[in-house]
Amino acid sequence: MKVLFIGGTGNISTPSSRLALARGVDLYLLNRGKSKVHIKGAKTIIGDINKPEELTGLKTHQWDVVVNWIAFTPKDIERDINLFKGRTKQYIFISSASCYQTPLSYPVITESTPLCNNLWDYSQDKIRCEDRLQRAYREEGFPVTVVRPSLTYDTVIPIAIGGFNRYNTAQRILQGKEIIVHGDGTGLWTVTHSDDFAKGFVGLLGLTTAIGHAFHITSDEILSWNMIYKILAEALGKEAKVVHIASDFICKIVPSFTGTLLADKAESVIFDNTKIKTFVPGFKATIPFTEGIKRTLSWLNEDDSRKFIDPEAEQKIEKVLKAYNALGGVNNL
Repeated sequence: MKVLFIGGTGNISTPSSRLALARGVDLYLLNRGKSKVHIKGAKTIIGDINKPEELTGLKTHQWDVVVNWIAFTPKDIERDINLFKGRTKQYIFISSASCYQTPLSYPVITESTPLCNNLWDYSQDKIRCEDRLQRAYREEGFPVTVVRPSLTYDTVIPIAIGGFNRYNTAQRILQGKEIIVHGDGTGLWTVTHSDDFAKGFVGLLGLTTAIGHAFHITSDEILSWNMIYKILAEALGKEAKVVHIASDFICKIVPSFTGTLLADKAESVIFDNTKIKTFVPGFKATIPFTEGIKRTLSWLNEDDSRKFIDPEAEQKIEKVLKAYNALGGVNNL
């Protein structure tokens, strides 16, 4: 099976690239050649998907599957439809679980949960991408499959504030500083290791019955945000000094947090993975967060340059804490 990954060396996509190769996929990676990640066994095509003049060689190929890990806008999708129509048997678009209805009318999410998130431009653009692809499928037979990850991690720290590709909150825990947990911390969420995501995702490659369908792929482990931060702190060998602050208040003080909080993580969410398990029999996430976060921290500790401290993010955290403490409302766990 000949497969093209546009991207393929990121936090989510790298384990999928490695698993695809392990399963005998003839894998090509299209990227700009700037990634520090080397995927042994993959064939690399150097080029920028946004620069057609660099893609002359790409147009000579026919593909069983094309996966775009880095498409974010309808313009990206229009480009891909024009580029790959008639040249691939399956096109997989990496969307986002943040596209699901916000706020939710029912906390258990299936693939039939409505797509509606008017609080975050990122999610709105992903929904528009899905709409265009589904229209291309219905009207032109474009062979699309949609995948919606949710807070998937390998080389990033999956928390709401001061994490992901930033080391700010981990550093604050190590230094004994206060950290912010949104709400009262009892909201429920799921974090998924990229190695587990890959098991479901690679199972969709070349699966003709998946064409026209959408899937989310997550762990079945459900944790409260209090537990997520507690497990992170324990993996760091420290006790977190948690300050619980309402999401509304956080976003009022720093509006840029609206996307990651009010538009995504402020409510409890439970994912029903029945569909991916039906289409990819045997799929099961097996890496609990207690194990997965240790892997992440171990990778970060291999090279201190990976521990990115964002000065702007640090200023925002301090700004929220200062505003909250001015009200006399500190409540540490």
